[in-house]
Amino acid sequence: MPGYGEYLQLPALLGLQRPQAGPQARDELLFVVVHQAFELWFKQLLFELEDARDLLLTGEVPVPRRRLERAVAVQRMLLGQFDVLDTMAPQDFQLFRGVLGTGNGGQSAQFHEIALLSGARDEGAFDRPWYTAAERSRLRRRAAEPTLWDGYLAVLEKAGFPVTTEEQRFEAYARIAAERDSLWELAEALVAHDQAWAAWQGRHLLTVQRQIGRRRGTGGTTGAAHLAARQHARFYPELWELRARL
Repeated sequence: MPGYGEYLQLPALLGLQRPQAGPQARDELLFVVVHQAFELWFKQLLFELEDARDLLLTGEVPVPRRRLERAVAVQRMLLGQFDVLDTMAPQDFQLFRGVLGTGNGGQSAQFHEIALLSGARDEGAFDRPWYTAAERSRLRRRAAEPTLWDGYLAVLEKAGFPVTTEEQRFEAYARIAAERDSLWELAEALVAHDQAWAAWQGRHLLTVQRQIGRRRGTGGTTGAAHLAARQHARFYPELWELRARL
């Protein structure tokens, strides 16, 4: 039987943090650990959301809702990672910022996979030079496959609601909201996922502003301005619009 460290492959995992700026840049390790942790949890989010989507497409409701609830718990937990990053002074960030080169968090393939799987359709081109061939392939697949939103509409159709037009969908939402049954709870789980994702992006924006202010971001982006421009995007705009129609 493998021991704890062997089962978790800890020697390999703990050997992946390799600061490059030298001993004077003490906070570089913190930066690396936090962002590697983000990517590990992004992997878990994809695992949960993909299963939720697949089950929704079959008309299943209870298990996908639980998957979404777990995803939201993970997303809320990730907000706390920014509290750790905020203990780093901007002067200390500047000591190693240069070793990032053109790298920035917006280049995370998993981040964009989550958005595409959730329902976003404006994630940009996938032939960027920073993506590997495998990442480009995954992103194209995500862009072509059904989303969580497609899964929710499949559930509504199986429940007998026509969903071809916007008018039909809002009539369905109104009935579901009035009855407040499992379909309403599923819709609320989607909104909670959407809200938690938006909160993560908003918190990211604040941390970037705290570290670099109005400076340009790495990778040629406009930094905080680039992130701020994305703050109002939502995966499920119709479920948000429903609030105004209740």
